[in-house]
Amino acid sequence: MQSQLRLTLAVIGSVLLVLGSIPLLFWLVPPTRTLSVLGLPLPWVILGILVYPVVYIAARIYVRNAERIEAEFTEFVGRQ
Repeated sequence: MQSQLRLTLAVIGSVLLVLGSIPLLFWLVPPTRTLSVLGLPLPWVILGILVYPVVYIAARIYVRNAERIEAEFTEFVGRQ
């Protein structure tokens, strides 16, 4: 259970760090608020398109590691 909790907190913390830095970017670099990419405002591109791959990758990492932890636990219990 502690391994699962550590994994959960690490993944959530990483996602919050990455996604939480977006408002900081807009605040520290004001030109990013008005910059356009392919005719779309950069904030829309980041929030509407680039956020989803970050969340998807975090979910994949979590699931893969959670399954590994469960397999290790099952193997440990099976030996006893």
